[in-house]
Amino acid sequence: MTGHRSDALRIVRLANFVTPASGGLRTALDELGRGYLAAGHEPVLIVPGARADDVRTPQGRVITLPGPVLPGTGGYRVLANRAKLRGLLEGLHPDRLEVSDRTTLRWTGEWARRARVPAVMVSHETADGVLRTWGVPPAPAGWTADRLNARSAHAYARIVCTTEWAEREFLRIGVRNVVRAPLGVDLWCFRPGLRSEDLRARHLRGQDVLLLLGSRLSVEKRPGRALDALAALRRTGVRAALVVAGDGPLRAELEARARAERLPAGFLGHVPGRARLARLQASADLCLAPGPAETFGLSALEALACGTPVVASRSSALPEVIGPAGLAAADNGPAFAAALQELLARPERERRSAARARAALFGWDRSVAAFLDAHDVPQGRGALEVRP
Repeated sequence: MTGHRSDALRIVRLANFVTPASGGLRTALDELGRGYLAAGHEPVLIVPGARADDVRTPQGRVITLPGPVLPGTGGYRVLANRAKLRGLLEGLHPDRLEVSDRTTLRWTGEWARRARVPAVMVSHETADGVLRTWGVPPAPAGWTADRLNARSAHAYARIVCTTEWAEREFLRIGVRNVVRAPLGVDLWCFRPGLRSEDLRARHLRGQDVLLLLGSRLSVEKRPGRALDALAALRRTGVRAALVVAGDGPLRAELEARARAERLPAGFLGHVPGRARLARLQASADLCLAPGPAETFGLSALEALACGTPVVASRSSALPEVIGPAGLAAADNGPAFAAALQELLARPERERRSAARARAALFGWDRSVAAFLDAHDVPQGRGALEVRP
């Protein structure tokens, strides 16, 4: 080990596909960094950006390396300069390496092995799920995913999955170094007391039920299904409106569709600041999470913490996360609309209380402890499940 201090670990974290307008991944990186720092360690996050930077933040040191924009992703950048990144890693002398990208950064696992640095890869999405959402048929997607996952499991000391659902694609090929560590939610920042009737009325536009989609507007998130659900719900006579918090390459297409079909849908773009987003989540009646490849669904958990139930794709990990505080639906508009109606039939106080109670099971302290356990730094009991 090459620790710079006897009482702390330098945990170097690498992440691609992070922008100032990113959602769940950026939140997770920030909260985990704060937790590592509070536990007495030294987190260092390396991300791509438009220009080089090196700053101290509440989540620890954040180093930005210039990286090119990936075409068709709405602004996502990647750490493409291997020589530059390798030199930076060698200069940092990490005690632990944590990688949040299972594709372009997989080579860092081999670097870590040669440098004798224990390394983990965090699986923030399923390989076969992403391939299928991009149009790859199920069988080829499965074969390709199995090959990618076998290589990842070989490259890293451990694979960290946030849900049992996310583990399955590794377990089916016999991977033995998989551990489970849930993500969390800030239960003070996201709380039911932020509900605003004025804000709700503003977005309702004279309708009765306010639906919320908080998502990146890209193909793998299936944001068009929210419009499908809105249209189907209104055909049943429910006077519902939709507010969309998020941006991405599909935004113009979705806005054009809403206008053409005369659907009461408002598009806010990226909503800066967690406080503003929390007020919106607390003021909605129901939240939609249509992404079929989500391995956790941090935005949905934040909605639950605000007392807002969630309807999620049954193809994703969300049913495992939301539990009885929401419903899972088949991946089509009518199925989502039916689930929305079922939730609306429950007494409002009952459904909002159930949502908050479910979210209370997912504190960031538990998540930080589980991730530190994955790094062989035990911080609590029962936080991490290791698969034999």
